Amino acid sequence: MKRQELQVAALENGTVIDHIPSSKLFQVISLLHIEELNSSATVGYNLKSKKMGQKSIIKIADKFFSDDEINQLSVVAPNVTLSTIRDYEVVEKKEVHMPEELIGIVRCDNHKCITNNEPMHTRFHFLGRERGTLQCHYCNREISLSDVKLV
Repeated sequence: MKRQELQVAALENGTVIDHIPSSKLFQVISLLHIEELNSSATVGYNLKSKKMGQKSIIKIADKFFSDDEINQLSVVAPNVTLSTIRDYEVVEKKEVHMPEELIGIVRCDNHKCITNNEPMHTRFHFLGRERGTLQCHYCNREISLSDVKLV
């Protein structure tokens, strides 16, 4: 059996963010400030996926994200897979999960909230996957994950 050609080139060292819903790709790029990196980045958009039908993927050379940076992804792209690559081998692979607290990531949609009227970071608590909502620490406004706007 012939091995199919890779749709995206192999990575020597760096990070692969896989199983990104294609509709969320550009939000992920913005959230992780990938456009500001000096490393090379390969972006695959609308690739075939057995698991998702279509997916997107980002491969970033010589960049390793902190757990906090990666957990932020769950706000816009839950269930992405993060792989750490060293010498062309996957040395760590993990699913991204929503952190209990999000600071400076999500905008509060309450125009009276102090975070929209004073120079300060927003702070939200994740209320659980069943509810699918975040709650503002300051005004208690609940926001559905599907309605979240990034700062």
